[in-house]
Amino acid sequence: MTLHPRALPKLRAQTIRRIDALDLEGGGPFMLPGDDDLVGLLSTHLRAAELYWVSDDMTALAVHAGASLAAARWATADRPSPIGLAVFDGGLGMVDVSLGMQAPVQALAWGPGPGQTLIVWHMLNGPDLFADLPGADAGRVPPLLAVREARLPVTDEPIPLDDLPAHEGMRPSRTIVAALAAAWNLMQQPQLVNRTVHEPRKADGRALRRASMPNSGVTLVALRRQYQPTDQDPDAGSDGRRYRRRWVVSGHWRNQPHGPDRSLRRQQWIPSYVKGPEGAPLLSTERVNVWRR
Repeated sequence: MTLHPRALPKLRAQTIRRIDALDLEGGGPFMLPGDDDLVGLLSTHLRAAELYWVSDDMTALAVHAGASLAAARWATADRPSPIGLAVFDGGLGMVDVSLGMQAPVQALAWGPGPGQTLIVWHMLNGPDLFADLPGADAGRVPPLLAVREARLPVTDEPIPLDDLPAHEGMRPSRTIVAALAAAWNLMQQPQLVNRTVHEPRKADGRALRRASMPNSGVTLVALRRQYQPTDQDPDAGSDGRRYRRRWVVSGHWRNQPHGPDRSLRRQQWIPSYVKGPEGAPLLSTERVNVWRR
């Protein structure tokens, strides 16, 4: 099954219907994380979720930037919406499920959990997973199948990603939750990303309204194609030195002041840029990676 941004409202509705129709006492035709109440919470989150589609280049940047993110905060103010569902084009990688099995994570949904926690649902393309299994009824599988959840503490201060607590003996995947935190940060930097809303197909919209299902649009998040960094690094020249060469500064996170009197701090991704006086020779390195967007 091919996932597409404008089809996401319909796929969300199909997922909700199939989750709500689960025969939990009979075991159901497939596995979902947690108990009956948690499955109901997943359905509630999906109904209320704002929808996002993260392009493949934006997904790649989120995974790359997340790898160098030391700590993250999961408060409401740090999310693009309190409850959301984001499909990451190209996927975020594999995650441990159970008994040594791994599954590819293609989407993440989030919403408030028990206590001061945020539940992040790890989801994949359900019919594709069951398509080759003998005797499996792929038609009963939700288009977006939750295979694992992570419970992240909601705190006032960022928490080191290496210190996230385990739930039922399983720690959150650092790669997955770091990519999500990075994506949230990047989505709030308009100089880096474009956000456009795609409405559902007309026929899908009418069907969703008849079924009393949510039919909101999908926010497509993509890197700007011709992003131009500032000519000067904000810290350049503060030490009074004069440079005779140019060199490449790798992309990195900066603790950026913001808010009243710039008294607050938030993580902001600084893209790679060339530092040094215009026209000066570029300092060569053993390896240069060029990423054209």
